[in-house]
Amino acid sequence: MEAFCMEERLHRLTLSQRKEGTITGVVDVFSFDEHEILLKTSQGMLTVKGKELHVSRLELEKGEVDLEGQVDALLYTGQEPKQKQGSLLSRLFG
Repeated sequence: MEAFCMEERLHRLTLSQRKEGTITGVVDVFSFDEHEILLKTSQGMLTVKGKELHVSRLELEKGEVDLEGQVDALLYTGQEPKQKQGSLLSRLFG
């Protein structure tokens, strides 16, 4: 097993027919609902917008997320959201 920092993970986004996708290089999940998924990746914050969005698989140890639904937009930004305090997982289990 390779030893490297989560921030150095290879980021890849694969989207098929705007309905199914796999994202690698995911460091954290900030929020998700049927209209928006907000992820921190090794390349910055990624917002996925659409309809009937679902996270079908989440493996943060590997930095991987699979999603389903209608993807309407993908937006990369460099900053974490200010309105949220901590990640979704840390708020659920913290």
